[in-house]
Amino acid sequence: MQKHAVITGGGTGIGLAIAHALDAMGCAITITGRRAEVLEAAAQPHGWNPCVMDVTDEASVVEGMAQAAQFGGGIDIVVANAGLAEGQNIRNSDLDFWRRIMTTNLDGTYLTVREGMRHMPFQSWGRVVAISSIAGLRGLKGAHAYTASKHGVVGLIRGLSADHTALPVTFNAICPGYVDTDIIARNTAKIAQKAKITEDQARDLMVNLNPHNRLITPQEVAASVAWICGPGSDSVDGQTIEISGGPA
Repeated sequence: MQKHAVITGGGTGIGLAIAHALDAMGCAITITGRRAEVLEAAAQPHGWNPCVMDVTDEASVVEGMAQAAQFGGGIDIVVANAGLAEGQNIRNSDLDFWRRIMTTNLDGTYLTVREGMRHMPFQSWGRVVAISSIAGLRGLKGAHAYTASKHGVVGLIRGLSADHTALPVTFNAICPGYVDTDIIARNTAKIAQKAKITEDQARDLMVNLNPHNRLITPQEVAASVAWICGPGSDSVDGQTIEISGGPA
C-alpha cells in the first residue's frame, strides 16, 4: 500500500528536498506552508497535494492535517520541518521574540505531530521525523531562543519514542549543521550588517562552523529522512541523527 507523507515547510529548502526524496520512494506527498503560490508551484508538476497551513495556529494545523489525511487516506509519515532561525543577544531580547521562536519551532512541531498521529494507523506502521538542528544538541552562539527551541524538539521526540516503543511507529530527530538554504542567505545579510563585514565574509563564518568547511545540501538532509522512512529502519527510534560534517 502506498504511504502518504506530510511535510511542513515543504515548498522550499529542506522540506522541498524531503518531498522529492519521499516521492522518489513512491510516497504520496502533501506539502504544507503559509504561501499558497509557493506550494502550488512546487506541487503541481508532481501531482502533490499543496495545503496552506500555519504551524503557529492550532486551528490551521487541525484543519490542514485533516485535509491532508482526506487526500492521502490517512497519514503514514509526518515530517515536522517548518521552523524559524533567528538570533539575538539576550540583553537586547524581549518576550515577544522568545515566544515567536518557541511558537514556531516547538509548538509548531508539537501541533504537527499531534494532529498527524490522530490520522496515523500507528498500530500497523508509522514514521515521525522532526527536523531539529545541531543546536538541539549543543549551544549555538548568538541564538539562545533557537537553541532552546531545538533542544525542546529533541526532548519531545525522545518522550514520544518512549511512549510508543511497543508499537511499529518510530520517532527521530534530524540535527543538521548549516544547510545551504534561503535562511543562510537571509542570515548572511544580517550578520554582515551587524558585524560590518562583507557578505562573503559573513557566509564564510557560517560555512566554517561546519567541521568539513562547506554548507550541507538539503538533499543530504532529505536522504537521512528517506532512510528512516525506508526498509530496515524499524529499530531506529528515539535517535538524534547529526548531519553536520563531523564532530564539533
